[in-house]
Amino acid sequence: MKAWPLLAIVIVQGILFAAHLLVVYTWIAFFPGLAPSTAHALRVAVLALSFSFVVAALLNFRHSNRFVSAFYTLACIWLGFLNYFFLGACITWPLWYLMRALGSGIDPLNQPNLDRPILAGVIAAIGVIAGAYALINARRIRERLIRIELPGLPEQWRGRRAVLMSDLHLGNINKAGFCRKVVALAARHQPDVVFIPGDLYDGSTAKLDWLIAPLKELKPRFGIFFSTGNHEEFHDAGDYVAAIRKAGIHVLANECVTIDGLHVLGINYHEATFPLRVRATLERLSPGAGQPSILLNHAPVRLPIVEDAGIALQLSGHTHGGQFFPYTWLTQRIFGPFTHGLHKFGKLQVYTSTGAGTWGPPMRLGAAPEIVVMEFERAES
Repeated sequence: MKAWPLLAIVIVQGILFAAHLLVVYTWIAFFPGLAPSTAHALRVAVLALSFSFVVAALLNFRHSNRFVSAFYTLACIWLGFLNYFFLGACITWPLWYLMRALGSGIDPLNQPNLDRPILAGVIAAIGVIAGAYALINARRIRERLIRIELPGLPEQWRGRRAVLMSDLHLGNINKAGFCRKVVALAARHQPDVVFIPGDLYDGSTAKLDWLIAPLKELKPRFGIFFSTGNHEEFHDAGDYVAAIRKAGIHVLANECVTIDGLHVLGINYHEATFPLRVRATLERLSPGAGQPSILLNHAPVRLPIVEDAGIALQLSGHTHGGQFFPYTWLTQRIFGPFTHGLHKFGKLQVYTSTGAGTWGPPMRLGAAPEIVVMEFERAES
């Protein structure tokens, strides 16, 4: 293994260990009535759980079977709940000291230890409720309907529909049944074309053909178009691309196609990380300003370059809208308004989807999963 992946694993594991340590220390401190044996068992269990996600993630990238799928799913769910238990622990301590400073009214006998379980119990319960809701919400895929105006749109494209489905993250959590559900939602709208701007797979070793098989049932008039995301490029993207092509999906690897007068371009995720390569690729592929052109670019980045190339619309995913709080806030700080939805960057329109699937914890809180149904109109000059 190269040095930098090993260093990343050590850093992530260290952060997880510290977070678990704070949680278990808080629980024991705020429930002083626990028997010593119970407190010891709790320490052992929680600290053992601190290694679960890293171990499960490493197995997920190299193996695909029922044990790995179940272990990875449970580890990811625990990681999601840990997020809220950790936030709760961070809130519990300052609240406790504030209550002590102000004089809590919870305990009329002024016995501080009676306040502790109430405070910690309420905050932990809120964490459980938030995590449970996030699990349910992640499976409630919304259908967004929007109108897109493109300059120079051919008359035959007026009123036609495209479905944007990004970030399905098919693998050991989102399996073929999940793919079938997304396909059924898309098929209801009878799209003329379907766009998938990356992260169709989650990067794991899995039964690639089986996972993607439901997409063969989706038969839009002009086909399905795909460009790679970062999760297809965790390893050699060749296996994923081969499976996607085998399913009848058009892979746009730094390519441009014209479908009935509409120009559709796709750029690989790795290519998009280098501004000079993006500029060179778009100079070669772009039909120019005023043309009805759509770029599949996994992340909502390189917008000045894309606008300069005269692209009319960029379709992206990647952000998940932050997926669940508090990362929703962090993602907004990174991508700003382009975290989600339709926005303009000069003459360029950008739609960033929150995606249909999840990565890591199968949770959504503050960022709903979606597919996007776009109806095309011609922009008035």
